[in-house]
Order: sequence, then structure tokens, then C-alpha cells
Amino acid sequence: MRMVDAIEKKRDGGELSDEEIRWIIQGYTAGSIPDYQMSAFAMAVYFCGMSGRETAAMTNAMSHSGETMDLSRFGNLSVDKHSTGGVGDKTTLIVAPVVAALGGKVAKMTGRGLGFTGGTADKLESIPGFQTALPIDAFLKQVEAIGIAVVTQSADLAPADKKLYALRDVTATVESIPLIASSIMSKKLAAGARSIVLDVTVGSGAFCKTMDRAEALANEMIGIGRASGRRVAAVITDMDVPLGHAIGNALEVQEAIRVLRGEPCPDLRAVCTELAATMLSLCHGWELAQSREKVSATISGGAALNKFKEWIARQGGDTRCVDDFSLFPQPSCSRDILSPQAGCIAAMDTEHVGAICVSLGAGRAKKDDTIDPAAGIYLHKKTGDFVQKGEHIATLFATKSDGFQEAESALLQALTWSTSALEPHPLIYKTLQ
Repeated sequence: MRMVDAIEKKRDGGELSDEEIRWIIQGYTAGSIPDYQMSAFAMAVYFCGMSGRETAAMTNAMSHSGETMDLSRFGNLSVDKHSTGGVGDKTTLIVAPVVAALGGKVAKMTGRGLGFTGGTADKLESIPGFQTALPIDAFLKQVEAIGIAVVTQSADLAPADKKLYALRDVTATVESIPLIASSIMSKKLAAGARSIVLDVTVGSGAFCKTMDRAEALANEMIGIGRASGRRVAAVITDMDVPLGHAIGNALEVQEAIRVLRGEPCPDLRAVCTELAATMLSLCHGWELAQSREKVSATISGGAALNKFKEWIARQGGDTRCVDDFSLFPQPSCSRDILSPQAGCIAAMDTEHVGAICVSLGAGRAKKDDTIDPAAGIYLHKKTGDFVQKGEHIATLFATKSDGFQEAESALLQALTWSTSALEPHPLIYKTLQ
């Protein structure tokens, strides 16, 4: 069997056998198939797609490319959540401590920034001292003790996906339903959680730009999970507008802390409430309405924030930063963007905004780029807001001011204006379960 033959077959629209797919994944994991050939294969999949059988075979091969996690000690309480990505998506930082405070066991492997979206691991590492790598034994003991541990994917857990995940980021092959579904579900299956909630984002700042694609991805992942005996639900959420106001690693952690304190951030809190409630419904069997009430009470009563502090302390983070944001990495430069006109912001190209944030240093253009944890954007105004001429729209943060002029111009170009009020976007479109 030759890799060039498999690439050619997929390029020409052929369907690969389970054996061929296993051979590709095993070869790439072992290093006998080089990056340049796997890049060509990923591009062929991007253009030609995969059948449901091929996607399931690829998911299975990647999930068994290394060790698998045994969470059976937690029974039905083990629960995981994954987002398909977006701009300003810091939901794990809020949802995980909420669910853990209510008895769920959140044993989560998380990723780094991919394309224009941020990564939870990068956000957590902006907390001084926080360690995103733990030995598996320590990881499981922490989940048992406090109900939560969030770490980067172990080199021994679905290693094929870890290699392919980084490759897709720099080869323009991120936005492929088979590649997204197999990547997400291979990690989730290998990580062992009994219940899985998928936050499938849709809109200009998501990989799925349309509801049809979002539903197709959600259904593909639900099918893979159910076939493996897992409880799976997918919540389809809006990403036509950045979630919350903060975009960038340290900025997003600070905004998550504000929500856990009970401070207002309506869109972010609403999405997190629904995700947490769905997770609790799966692992405890509670009705969704009851779960939502418990989530709200856990935040307002302070238990979620206390769990967040306990989590940070267990993974080496400095809990003083929860009360003193000056302990986070600080930007050397900032620039306010003022509105060039009066009117209502009718739309925002959210993917474009995410790309601007990457250009400031908050993300990676290449897989070996270094993240600037202090870089980012704070949006004072978003879609649907009325703005006066000269009023603050956003503030840019970075270590160097070199890119500010270009970033300001790009951000203003990402906005569409209207003279009249708009109907608000729904934050949550539907739940598939």
C-alpha cells in the first residue's frame, strides 16, 4: 500500500476502506507518512469529503492510536464538553467549575488555538503558574478529589489526532466536517467520559457558517458517540457575534471570572447556563429546567467561583489573580478605536475579528508561533448596539504597537452599519439529543 495511491483515490472522489484508513492513521502516527503527504490527504478530504463509514473508521483509528482513558470509577457522573470553536469562546472556564460544583466529574482534555479561534489551554496558561500538563494518575486523582481537571491532550491519548490537529491549522483544512467530527470525537472517545455535550457554533465566527452545516456536523458527531455507547447532546449556538466582550487569552479568563462572580454579561452567561444545564441533565438525569435553576444558584451563591479557585490552585495557578487582575500578563500597548459615524452596528464579520486578534499576537499563524497572553481585543460595542460618532467601539492590546493601524482599519471594515434597530440574534438555536 502506498500513501500516494490513497491520496489519489480520495482526490478523485473514491471511498477508502477501513483497512486503508487504519493504515494511513497508523503510518502517520508512527512517522512513516510525512507531513506533506498527510497535508495532501487532508486537502483531498476537504474537497471530496468522506462517507459516514469513512468518518467513523477514521475516528475509531485515531481514538485507538494511543492510550484510552478509563473513567469507569466515576460511573455516570463523568461528563465532557467540547466547542467547535468561535471568537471569545471561554465557556469551559465557566461551565467546568459550575458542573463540578454540582457533582459532575469533568475530566477534560483540551486543545490550543486553531485558526482564528482561541484555545482553552492557551487561556488557562495565561493564569500565572497554571500547569496544563498532568500525568494521567494525577489527572484522575484530581477529578476524584475536586470534580474537575482540564489539561492538554496527553501525547499518549489519540496521538494521531494531536499531529493532524496541528497540521490542519496551517494547511487551510480546518473547515471540513469529516475532519472536524473525527478530530473532536476521537479525543472525546479516548478521554472516556460517559456523557458528552457538544457546543456546535454557527455563524460568521464559526467553522460552520450555515445552520445546515452545523446540524450535519452535530448529527455526525452524535451518531459516532452513540455508536460507541456514549450519551451525547449537541447545543447549536450563535457565533455571528463574538461571545462576551473579551477576545484574547488573559482578557477572556478575566471575563470568565467576572461571570463566575455574578457580574453581568448576558450572552456569555446564557450560553454557559444552557451548556452546563445540558451536561448536568445527562450525567444526573435532571430535567433541563431544574438544571438551569441549579446552575444559576451555584453562580449567585459563590460555589462556582470557589470551585474555580480550587481548580486553579490544584493545577499550580496563582489564585490571587482571581481578585487582582494586575497579576495577569499585562500588555505594553493599547489603542482605543473610536466610531467614525453614528448608527447601529448591523453586523460584524466575526471571523475577521478573530483573525485581527491573531495578528496582534493572541493566536498562531504557524503551529510553532508563540502566544502573547496579554494581546487581544475588548469590544465595547457589538452587533445591535447604537453608537455615537467618536464613541469607543473597541480597545486593542498587544506587546508592540506596530500592527495597531492595520488592525484598527481591519476592525472598522468588519462592521456593517444601519440607521435602524435590529432584531437580536438568538443565542441558542436548538439542542439535538
